[in-house]
Amino acid sequence: MCTTCGCNPEEHDHDHGDGHHHHHDHDHDYDHNRILKMVPGGKKISVETDILARNNLLAMSNREIFAEKGIFVLNLVSSPGSGKTTILEKTLRDISECTRCATIEGDQQTDNDALRIAATGVPVKQINTGAACHLDAQMVGHAVKEFDLDNLDLLFIENVGNLVCPASFDLGENLKVVVLSVTEGEDKPLKYPQMFHAADVMLINKIDLLPHVDFDLAKCKKMALWVNPNITFFEVSAKTGEGMAEWYAWLATGVRKHAAYG
Repeated sequence: MCTTCGCNPEEHDHDHGDGHHHHHDHDHDYDHNRILKMVPGGKKISVETDILARNNLLAMSNREIFAEKGIFVLNLVSSPGSGKTTILEKTLRDISECTRCATIEGDQQTDNDALRIAATGVPVKQINTGAACHLDAQMVGHAVKEFDLDNLDLLFIENVGNLVCPASFDLGENLKVVVLSVTEGEDKPLKYPQMFHAADVMLINKIDLLPHVDFDLAKCKKMALWVNPNITFFEVSAKTGEGMAEWYAWLATGVRKHAAYG
């Protein structure tokens, strides 16, 4: 087991949604036996540098490709059940007529979310990670090869539902967007600080439920700002549409900004 993310170092298949299973070893081009090393005194230390350094090189390559093509790329992260797939569905239905979008869907198993996204008419590629708890740059690099990047403005990468491991793995995105629902509790930014520190945007979802749950919106924002003073907030309800227009306007600004460099 990988000590950085808990993934299985044995080879496993990643299904990219095209009927083919891409068989590789989770981008770990090194001996997993080197992960735990003996040091004087008999103590063991975790060696994570190799994993992240290799991933970061691949992420840099992804980022260069996206910049060359003028594509705005967002990495959507959250805990399971936050509603990020529902947000993505509504977003794609509302903006895809004027913005050329595509989506990569990351899940450990099933293509349930990818089927929901496909129903919007937007191109989607599924990545099943098996035992791995996050997407990595190599997985994304393989998946985007199946998109027509010359006809793409905005790429959403919906990561595996997890507020821990995805924070450490750069995929080549421009920004991370963390989704937190009001049903989860306002203390999530303090409980998972690395993720909220790494995120550029925080979507506070399911605000239509605020009258029915014990959630302090102001306190949640305050906690997030303690962790990340530069984070941008959007209060939204994917169910009712409240707050989504502001989110769409922010997306449109990002698309225009990055298209200028394409």
